Amino acid sequence: MLFLDVDGPLIPLHGRAAMADPAAASAAEHYGNPLLARLDPADGPRLLSLGCDLVWATTWADDANAVLGPLLHLPPLPTVAWTGAGDAGPEHWKTQDLVAWAAGRPFVWVDDEIGPADRSWVARHHSAPALLHRVMGRTGLTQADFEAIRDWAG
Repeated sequence: MLFLDVDGPLIPLHGRAAMADPAAASAAEHYGNPLLARLDPADGPRLLSLGCDLVWATTWADDANAVLGPLLHLPPLPTVAWTGAGDAGPEHWKTQDLVAWAAGRPFVWVDDEIGPADRSWVARHHSAPALLHRVMGRTGLTQADFEAIRDWAG
C-alpha cells in the first residue's frame, strides 16, 4: 500500500514550473488554485506502475479524487479519514492514522513532512515493513523517488 500526500510530492511548492498540460491549466483556473498547473500528468501512470495499492493521505480528502485523480489519470482511490489521534505527539499528525489504516500491512508513505519522530513511532507501533519516504517539497516526486519506492516495494 502506498499512502500519497499531495502538496509537496505531487504539487511541488517551488521547484517545478507550471506544466504545459492544458487540463491542469484549465483546472487551475476553474478551481482558483494556480498550483494545480504544477501537476505532472505523467505522475499518475508512474504511481500505478509501482504495483502498490494507492491511498490518498492528504487534507484534500474527497477533492483528491474529484480534482486530482482525473488530471493524473488515476482511478478513484481510497482516502484516509483523519481522526486527529496524532495531534498531541512529536510525530506528524498523520502518522498514527496511517499506521491504523495499514492495520499491520506493509506500506510506503510518500510525504514532504516526514521526520525522525515519525520513523521512530512507526518502528515502535507497526510490525510490518514500512518505508517512510520523504520527498523534497520544493521539487516534488522525481525519478529517483520512484526508483527508491520501486526498489523497496520489490
